[in-house]
Amino acid sequence: MIYLDYSTATPISLDALDTYVKVSKEYYASSSSNHNLGTKSLEFLNNITKEISNIFNVMEREIIYTSGGTEANNMALIGVALERHNKGRHIITSKLEHPSIYKICNYLESLGFEISYVDNDDEGLIIFDDLKRLIRDDTILVSICAVNYDTGVRQPLKMLRQIIKKENEATIFHSDLTQAIGKTPINFRDIDLGSISAHKFYGPKGIGFLYKNDSIKLVPLLYGENKNNISSNSIFPIPLIASMKEALKTSLKELEKREKYINLLNDRITSKLSKLEGIEINKTKYSIPYIINISLTKVNINELINNLANKDICVGTYKQGEIASGVMAIYKDLNRSKSCLKISLSHMTTVLEINRFLEIFEVEYNKLLN
Repeated sequence: MIYLDYSTATPISLDALDTYVKVSKEYYASSSSNHNLGTKSLEFLNNITKEISNIFNVMEREIIYTSGGTEANNMALIGVALERHNKGRHIITSKLEHPSIYKICNYLESLGFEISYVDNDDEGLIIFDDLKRLIRDDTILVSICAVNYDTGVRQPLKMLRQIIKKENEATIFHSDLTQAIGKTPINFRDIDLGSISAHKFYGPKGIGFLYKNDSIKLVPLLYGENKNNISSNSIFPIPLIASMKEALKTSLKELEKREKYINLLNDRITSKLSKLEGIEINKTKYSIPYIINISLTKVNINELINNLANKDICVGTYKQGEIASGVMAIYKDLNRSKSCLKISLSHMTTVLEINRFLEIFEVEYNKLLN
């Protein structure tokens, strides 16, 4: 099996899996229970949270556990909108976001909020002047992802924050960080809110967190027993949280060394595929090397994906007819945006796997081309 879909989901690391098993056996009591085992679980949970906060140089109370990135996105956007609706109803996002952001924005529009979409240039970067133009006195929130999940384009979060705060100091800046954590350095002080999902960096599925600057207030989406008034958790999934922490520690080691290796794999793949007739590489100079998006307009892409799957090759796919919004935002080409597949890499990917993938891909692609 050759797995090249790491931007969608990563395998859980051995350290994270081992931690999950051990913690499940020892810290199974609810951290809210008023007995010795409950107290023990609460102390352990607090220690984990402290470790995570230290990793990102933030306060412990700024870490809000969620089931993953989508819940964190909902918590951030809807929470801000409901909290600040009396101060304004204008929200800005980009054309480079994860589909969950657009669905949330559509919901907020149905509640009477106004959504504006900032433009990007031909390299996929947000156009600073357009962002300045869009920000108004009633702009309560800007949401722009750190790394686009289609093309891997990375945004300059620090510069975006400076622009936002200069134009309207009260505007809150949220970023979906799910494709960035474990791949590229992120400074949480460049944002007010950030969404994280563990299964993107070799942690377990079903856990993530929202970074929330302590000065930000949110209206909760769910109501439960937790007194923090944001998360509904009364029984925290301590094994998942502990496993996520281990995955974080592992994924953030040797980022620069790993990126150099991934760059070599990326160059090998793109140089080979770009020579094949009818293949367009959807990549700019701001794309991180972990994500390679290609368009295949001259073959039946679903048939190709099925043929690759039959050869035990897993690549990133889109639903039939789905538009890759990140590709569309950069190239403004509908056919190109509806004929994409993604090859996403990991430090676990080997040169032998890439060589084998390229060999099989060329054979299967040429069969459909001819």
